[in-house]
Amino acid sequence: MFDTAFLDIPALEAAGGQVTLPGSKSISNRVLLLAALCDGTTRLHDLLDSDDTRVMLDALRTLGCTVQPAGPATVHITGFGARGPVRQARLFLGNAGTAMRPLAAALAVLGGDFELSGVARMHERPIRDLVDALRPLGCAVDYLGNEGYPPLRIGQPQLRLDQPIRVRGDVSSQFLTALLMALPLVAQRDIVIEVVGELISKPYIEITLDLLARFGVQVRRDGWQRFTIAAGSRYRSPVAVHVEADASSASYFAALGAIAPPTVPGRGIRIQGVGSASIQGDIRFLEAARQMGAQVDSGPNWVEVSRGAWPLRAIDLDCNHIPDAAMTLAMMALYADGPSTLRNIASWRVKETDRLAAMAAELRKLGAAVAEGPDSLRVAPPTAWRAACIRTYDDHRMAMCFSLAAFNPAGAPVRIDDPKCVAKTFPDYFETLFSVARVPGPRVPVICVDGPTASGKGTLAAETARRLGYHYLDSGALYRITALAANRAGLPFDEAHEHRIAHMAQALAIRFSDGRVLLAGEDITDAIRTEQAGMDASRVSALPAVRTALVALQQSFRRLPGLVADGRDMGTVIFPDAPLKVFLTASAARRAERRHGQLIAKGVAVTIDSLRADLEARDARDSQRAVAPLKPAPDALLLDNSEQTVDESVARVLSWWEARQPFAAPGGEAA
Repeated sequence: MFDTAFLDIPALEAAGGQVTLPGSKSISNRVLLLAALCDGTTRLHDLLDSDDTRVMLDALRTLGCTVQPAGPATVHITGFGARGPVRQARLFLGNAGTAMRPLAAALAVLGGDFELSGVARMHERPIRDLVDALRPLGCAVDYLGNEGYPPLRIGQPQLRLDQPIRVRGDVSSQFLTALLMALPLVAQRDIVIEVVGELISKPYIEITLDLLARFGVQVRRDGWQRFTIAAGSRYRSPVAVHVEADASSASYFAALGAIAPPTVPGRGIRIQGVGSASIQGDIRFLEAARQMGAQVDSGPNWVEVSRGAWPLRAIDLDCNHIPDAAMTLAMMALYADGPSTLRNIASWRVKETDRLAAMAAELRKLGAAVAEGPDSLRVAPPTAWRAACIRTYDDHRMAMCFSLAAFNPAGAPVRIDDPKCVAKTFPDYFETLFSVARVPGPRVPVICVDGPTASGKGTLAAETARRLGYHYLDSGALYRITALAANRAGLPFDEAHEHRIAHMAQALAIRFSDGRVLLAGEDITDAIRTEQAGMDASRVSALPAVRTALVALQQSFRRLPGLVADGRDMGTVIFPDAPLKVFLTASAARRAERRHGQLIAKGVAVTIDSLRADLEARDARDSQRAVAPLKPAPDALLLDNSEQTVDESVARVLSWWEARQPFAAPGGEAA
């Protein structure tokens, strides 16, 4: 997951391949609660691992369930069942509506002393309609803040179940879902729920009814206005449940297949884990994609989408049945042959943010003409695409939707503020996107940091990469690794063995991971950080054949979303087209002092004078070698960090980088 202030996505050119999506949020949190309400243990496979499911799992542990991880995406839940939950608890539920609403209803009918709260945005999301349905039943539910909104206090009920229970259906289907999941717990007699007004998001109710049936509770439905839970209903564990992939998340990759030129003619994006057998309503997004011209094929557990009509065809569509996935249609509308209108989407206003207002504001930044209605959105494609900094409003779907704008025909990059908000449902979304997106190598941004030994270029480059969410290349480590491998093979660093070392270097299996360096899976981080390893690296790098062998390896690190590379010839030889080149300098005396402090801390006895002499000798050797001598690139910016802290140096580099971007400051409008 990209845990950065923002993520810059360069203009993307094509896409193709296969993705496997995480489990459905809607299904995951429903089955977690249903498993908790059963006696015995239920095995849940392919469970979504996200912020929303984590807060649900934490809540269930607090309420007395046993939660046992049992492998990747698999959890065993031993429910509290007939014995009921603990009698008193405070539950923090983040911004997870799929946890707040059903838990509130279940705890309200079971009774106890409970406090349910969340993040600030959760305290702005309405829950009055659910509370108004629970109170006439005798449930004790009080507001602890603003009337009609969480946080809530729940007490001991005096249940009265002899009259139909009425709940509004035109704000959020989660209120009805909450009642349907809670009331089987107290169904000593038939319980009738009547929906007041039009029920929105009906497919989500279908998910609820399907899962209730899997857990032993059959609900009789009369149209969409009346639901009957039979007397004597009780939950029974199905023993094992497999969670299908999230259909809402699939919409981004289905749209990607529809808008992006394929990497292989006739092939698009294949999505595994969800397909024609899905119980999720958002799978009907594919019908809308077909209307817009996409080529769609599917099987029970897979979907493949590729470009068909181009530009896409504009649509005018009632999207009540696909409220979350309809946001993706708004992005596809940017690539259509005229204005598109999405209707009956008032529920967007009570989601993680006011999505109608948010989508309208951010689409305009890209150059689209947008008309926002009370429950509709009209989107006309841009006549001139603009680079834009997209505000995400702590809303995962805003971040994922607007990543698709990077495929614009103008070649304009897109900045996504707060990319980590995707953790709510799809923590690895951007990594998955980059695994199937294609872009010409020169379009992947690179920052080069070159400089002499002990100038601090590695520290500067690594921290810059971390701040930007870019890959990091320590080119010096490649030479250190090559020298280590040559030593292990008994090969001297001389012309007689140059080509054997070069051939060996081409086959090295090197990986940088979380600050560690791995060679064929072996952690050699410490082995290549000795003073001797540094001197060996300098000697082996002087061999022309070795340098040639390592050029392609170094260039292969240029991957989406970008790269920060440090070394001695990054800007002059390896990435001469890099948009920012920094030559980091510091006086030999200052470098010797820094190195002396590092070595003394490691217990190595050495004098500053000897270190300074060694550094000056290395500088002379590196600057005078025949192949790729150490020198600044003609367009490099010089940075003397003799008297700077690491943070000051990083801030300077980031300011230079920001000046080259077509964006304003993070969170602002596009320049």
